[in-house]
Amino acid sequence: MDQIIVEAAPRETRGKNAARRLRVSGQVPAVLYGGKDGAESLAVNTKQVSAILRSASGHNTIFKVKTEHAEQPAIVKDWQVDPVKGTLVHVDLLRIAMDVRMRVKVPVHVFGEPQGVKLQGGVFEMVIREVEIECLPNDIPTEFNMDISGLMMGMQLRASDIPVDPAKIKMLTDPMRVLAHVVALRVEEEKPVEAVAADAATPAEPELIKKGKKEAEDGEEGEAAPAEKEKKK
Repeated sequence: MDQIIVEAAPRETRGKNAARRLRVSGQVPAVLYGGKDGAESLAVNTKQVSAILRSASGHNTIFKVKTEHAEQPAIVKDWQVDPVKGTLVHVDLLRIAMDVRMRVKVPVHVFGEPQGVKLQGGVFEMVIREVEIECLPNDIPTEFNMDISGLMMGMQLRASDIPVDPAKIKMLTDPMRVLAHVVALRVEEEKPVEAVAADAATPAEPELIKKGKKEAEDGEEGEAAPAEKEKKK
């Protein structure tokens, strides 16, 4: 496999204006850190880093940061993207040693149609989409592909179900952690027709009582009027 190279140059100036000028020129501000050396402020080629992030291995891709004086193996540790334009704003690069084990997160992809969905009317849900492992840089898998066609209703896919070579890869995610499962479709319980009819009739009752009471009061007032007249006479 061809070695991936990311061209970089020391970044002398700081601030928003300097960073904006870098992006216009086809570069993006970056920081390279880790290992025995200190942190370096760099300007790296935007297209090259973007291509790495879009590749199958994504941020776990191993490449070499090429400066004027050296080539250092690294991976993309973190990155920021403009929320409107979708372009890279800043990247953090981590130096790696090819003979030192490291912790990385690897995506989990699934394929197949669960039997619990096909035959039992269940719903398939993906709970988490990546697991954390520890291994040498050259042993980092691009992804874990899991067949879920055998999942029945109530069954789960757990981290322990992912096949790994223990001599090369150590699973750091809790083995009992649920990655995906098939569950019953949640349907809101409908009220019986009689209950719905009763609920609809309930608000009218206070109104009728109030109306009847008012009519009675009106009647009392009407009867009291002649008595008052008689008293005056």
